[in-house]
Amino acid sequence: MATQAVTDASFDAEVKQSPVPVVVDFWAEWCGPCRMIGPSLEELAAEYGDKVKIVKVNVDENPESPAALGVRGIPALFLFKDGEVVSNKIGAAPKAALKAWIDDAI
Repeated sequence: MATQAVTDASFDAEVKQSPVPVVVDFWAEWCGPCRMIGPSLEELAAEYGDKVKIVKVNVDENPESPAALGVRGIPALFLFKDGEVVSNKIGAAPKAALKAWIDDAI
């Protein structure tokens, strides 16, 4: 499964009401570190398949969702389980570190 784009309008349905854990990547086109972790998140989405959903929220196009979570810097990763934030991570990290963070939280 590939990552999917989520908007402010679809955030509740795709993230908070998801039956599986969801990693939310708050990012922007102009953010170098965001572009750095993009390929790793795509690979992790394929590796986790249906066990974990990985979604991306463009903060420039969708300001409400990051504001509601207090996002001040990007990339900002939030892991939701049963509709609640169970962990978050700010900044870029190598794929192995991202995988370890997700595995610890789920």
